[in-house]
Amino acid sequence: MSLSIRPATPADAPVIIDFNSRLAAESEGKTLDPARITPGVQAVLADPAKGRYFIAEEPGRGVLGQMMITFEWSDWRNGWIWWIQSVYVRGEARRRGVFRALYEHVLAHARRQADVIGLRLYVDRENVGAQQTYLRLGMNSSNYFVLEKCPLDETGKSP
Repeated sequence: MSLSIRPATPADAPVIIDFNSRLAAESEGKTLDPARITPGVQAVLADPAKGRYFIAEEPGRGVLGQMMITFEWSDWRNGWIWWIQSVYVRGEARRRGVFRALYEHVLAHARRQADVIGLRLYVDRENVGAQQTYLRLGMNSSNYFVLEKCPLDETGKSP
């Protein structure tokens, strides 16, 4: 497979929105609201401080996968941790090295930044296949247990 990895551009918004919608449906059984996800993706593409998407393409087949990174400053470690998010690979392209190529691209990019000290991601407890993939690539489980309050309002409904 002749893959290329590149930063996403605003022109990639439709495929990223589609991939994120598929990801939510496949991994969590959720349907994303287009009125919310569309400006959310566009906001990341317009402002690199919010995150960066990377796209995996194959000539003649188009976009096969994506990965987004977001940024967390660690005062304890005096450096940036890049969070891997919104990972999606088209069904027919899975098990062909698309995720590995995206991961290795981001890892190499992070290693070139003197102030980036690590990569992190979260994965659903039930998604054992993804967990095994991440472990095979050299990631380790951590002692952290992720909790959240989302949405923030008391009704339990998203704004």
